[in-house]
Amino acid sequence: MPPKSGKPNVRIGCYSAFLGDSPEAAAQLVHEEGANLDYLVADYLAEITLGVLAMKKNARLITNNKNNGVDYIQQFLNQVLSRLLPDLKKNKTKVITNAGALDPLGCKAAIEKLLDKLNIKDVKVAAVTGDDMMKDKNITTLDTFKEDIISFSPLSVKNLELDADRFPSNNEPIISMNAYLGAKGIAAALEAGADIVVTGRVVDSAIVVGPLIYEYGWEPSKQKDTYYDLLASASLAGHIIECGCHATGGNFTDWRKAAYSPYGGYSNMGYPIVEFQENGEFIVTKPVKTGGLVTVGTVAEQILYETLDPALYILADVILDMRQVQLTQIGDNRVHVKGAKGYQATPYLKCCGIFMDGWSVNGTLIIGGENAKAKAEAVGKAIIERAQRILKQRNMEDFREFNIEPLGTEIALYGANAKAHATREVVLRVSATHNERKALQMLSNEIMAPVTCMAPGTGFGGTPIPLPNVVHFPCLLPKSKAITEFVLGSTTQKIAWDTWDDTHKYQNIPNLPPIPCAPANVTGLVKTKLISVAYGRSGDKGDVSNVGIIARDPKYLPYIKRSVTEEVIGKYMQHLCQGSVKRYELPGLSAFNFVLTHALGGGGLNSLLMDKQGKSFAQVVVSGVDVEIPADMIPADARL
Repeated sequence: MPPKSGKPNVRIGCYSAFLGDSPEAAAQLVHEEGANLDYLVADYLAEITLGVLAMKKNARLITNNKNNGVDYIQQFLNQVLSRLLPDLKKNKTKVITNAGALDPLGCKAAIEKLLDKLNIKDVKVAAVTGDDMMKDKNITTLDTFKEDIISFSPLSVKNLELDADRFPSNNEPIISMNAYLGAKGIAAALEAGADIVVTGRVVDSAIVVGPLIYEYGWEPSKQKDTYYDLLASASLAGHIIECGCHATGGNFTDWRKAAYSPYGGYSNMGYPIVEFQENGEFIVTKPVKTGGLVTVGTVAEQILYETLDPALYILADVILDMRQVQLTQIGDNRVHVKGAKGYQATPYLKCCGIFMDGWSVNGTLIIGGENAKAKAEAVGKAIIERAQRILKQRNMEDFREFNIEPLGTEIALYGANAKAHATREVVLRVSATHNERKALQMLSNEIMAPVTCMAPGTGFGGTPIPLPNVVHFPCLLPKSKAITEFVLGSTTQKIAWDTWDDTHKYQNIPNLPPIPCAPANVTGLVKTKLISVAYGRSGDKGDVSNVGIIARDPKYLPYIKRSVTEEVIGKYMQHLCQGSVKRYELPGLSAFNFVLTHALGGGGLNSLLMDKQGKSFAQVVVSGVDVEIPADMIPADARL
């Protein structure tokens, strides 16, 4: 059936990948040539964002300060809607976003107040709620959920404890627990006439899937044979564009192609648009006169970003199997996508829990001159030893953990594989956690002291401030515990979940033939850096990082499989990865996905590592790991 918009396809553009993304991007997608959107969507939330918002909210509640701050994304109103509402109405572009954060109803009320202020009529605002699993509780413990909560494994749907992130114990206070809701509430709100829909925590792709369910009228009873495949394809489209410029050359391995692309390159990066078709296939593109690029490489990298098992991308409404996805360059900055497979959703919702666990601090010093690396290591060691001695004198416990990183020497990211030992400028980073704030306040002072009492060439890098150590933990809760509702005007409507299979059918998704491996005894091979024959993209899921490796040409794939094994990645990344390494295959994309557990020092909120979210891991791997290929296949610009 044609979309309700009456157009041949549904055009959806995403202007925000996270809270810190440029608010100017929204104007680009509203005004630039080649946009012409049916829907403008924005993803503001990440585990870190939810943790920071929850911390601020609970601080206000503890001090009984109910007027200082709000619990939704103010930037959405102040820097986007306030500027673009007249044009959005004129263009008949609807807006979907998770900017409601911890207070979708408050966000809805603020938007309606803004509409009145701008004297804009006939724009209806809806809020989708139900993700807050703590409801009216300010702070609680794991005991509140002990009958329902299930640990979440990044590696197995059968052994849910395998390499799972740590849970709160010893009654650490949980400050927020939000379920990743699906897309049905958004679709229902649009069906009821909403022009703007704000949500709290939903799966990232839901802001795209919701409009497509509404536009095409997808229901299990109507699309019996294709329903889950259509939801899977829509989810893939949402996954590709929800990280903004990641699909249009941002963070791309061949970064120069994006940095120096036409129409301003990095300075004018184009944000992504999908043109979704009735059959579930879609095209990824961007506004015409913008920088960046949309290629098979940029889209493939984003597909692998922050994924685990590519056959089991488990979402609230569907299980997405992306192993057979195929990408085709059909024009300048136009990539055609097809091949997503979908399966019935599980009985569970993934949840984002945040708990408090003591205090943390990190500080930096600038160290220059000859032997900068050695000086930084000596200063860092001295700071910690001095602080430990002071703690002992004051009858206080030792630091729970600490970390010394001489940044600029490659040690933090490359470990024993580092090469930049002779550098003459280093940023020394010293971090620690402790149960008492005053212990870290003392350490903060000691981090500053070396400017005058230790190595020559030492300068200030900023005043360190102890902060609450908040920790993210993923888990599963039964869908029956999350009641999705949307509020439009004075009407509230509950949304029923699709039925699910209590026999856990998702464990029986079919296997595919393995990617062929180059023979072990093949001769005449030469070594080249992995980056010469592959792209790489990495991301985080709690304390887990994935490293996606995509062959630049399918002919390289058997040799990559032969050279880049789980054992090779595990050894190369052993200075960071404290858990397991598992390799998954995506034959449709000519790619592999490596999942590294316990690799981020606890995760983005509480890690003491420089790269708390594993964003650099893929570049570390492709620039450091060798692959053996036939000499006549070596690219002209190969890194030997």
